[in-house]
Amino acid sequence: MNEIVLAGIVLALLIVLLVARSATLRRPTEADLEDLEDLEELEDDELLEEDLDTELAELEAELELEEEVEEALEEAEAEAPPAPVEAPPSRWARGLAKTRGALGNTLKALKLRDKMDADAWEEIEEALIRADVGMDATERVLEALRDAKTSPEELQDALRRELVDILEVGDTTLNTRPGEVAVWLVTGVNGVGKTTSIAKLGRRLKDDGFSVVLAAGDTFRAAAIEQLGTWATRLGVHMVKHAPGADPGAVVFDAIEHAKAKKIDVVIVDTAGRLQTKTNLMEELKKVHRIADREAGGVSEVLLVLDATVGQNGLSQAKAFQEAVGATGVILTKLDGTAKGGIVIAIQEQLGIPVKAVGVGEGIEDLENFDPEAFVTAMLE
Repeated sequence: MNEIVLAGIVLALLIVLLVARSATLRRPTEADLEDLEDLEELEDDELLEEDLDTELAELEAELELEEEVEEALEEAEAEAPPAPVEAPPSRWARGLAKTRGALGNTLKALKLRDKMDADAWEEIEEALIRADVGMDATERVLEALRDAKTSPEELQDALRRELVDILEVGDTTLNTRPGEVAVWLVTGVNGVGKTTSIAKLGRRLKDDGFSVVLAAGDTFRAAAIEQLGTWATRLGVHMVKHAPGADPGAVVFDAIEHAKAKKIDVVIVDTAGRLQTKTNLMEELKKVHRIADREAGGVSEVLLVLDATVGQNGLSQAKAFQEAVGATGVILTKLDGTAKGGIVIAIQEQLGIPVKAVGVGEGIEDLENFDPEAFVTAMLE
């Protein structure tokens, strides 16, 4: 009986303990949950801040490295010599581009040969003739190259020397007369660019400090007088003219008298375009030359304007004008529009008339005093 009572008492005590324990383990409230979320967010923020600090440190290190690299590059650039600037092509190179394309390609191909055999000599001969160097000059040059046993590697330089030797014969300067009036007669057939060449000559003389007057000696065409007057206005120089159909000799006489009175250095005379086969017109040109020679005490230049695009056909023109008035030099126009630039060599070789100026473009400044070395170099290279 006592044992049963004791067991009951123990059971009651256990129940009391369980009830007390359950009272302490209450269900969490919403406030408890919110506190827990805040705690988790705080921990996440702390982790995020640590990550950001790490990334920031890495970025700062990369930035410092980039700055060091840039400083090193700047120092290297400052110490290094400036890179060479490729010069633009010269006016000679531009003007002779077509001739160089025809002749230069042949020379490049031959340079790859093992030796100069019969086929190679034939190829260079054909290339020179196509460039209008002319048979006489071509034969003379090739004979010299063969005699020297020129190799493919030496061909271009050897050819350049031979052509320069041909062109360096004769006076290529445009002559003036210090203290006296110089008269330049400009002749040629129609359409070769006489009037434009006169304008270019006038511009060149003015740039060199000479005073100039133009004489409209082509009285057969009113348009020629008007065109020359337009150029005179652009150049800011005086032009002496008479009415269309007037005597060209009278125009030249008045222009020389004007130059003497005003102490002008050079009179440039435009003459009527004429075919070399027209005997009466060539006789008139002789008359103009005699008047200029008498009034000025000598004609400084008789310049024959030739169109480079006509090639070898220009030789017959040059021969006729040479016989009529003794051309002292040639102005070659439209060289930039032809692959026949070798006509310069043919004129010098066959006629002994030096080329004194070359038109290498359409601009008024595109007139070059003839330079044999520059010309041949641009033609071949």
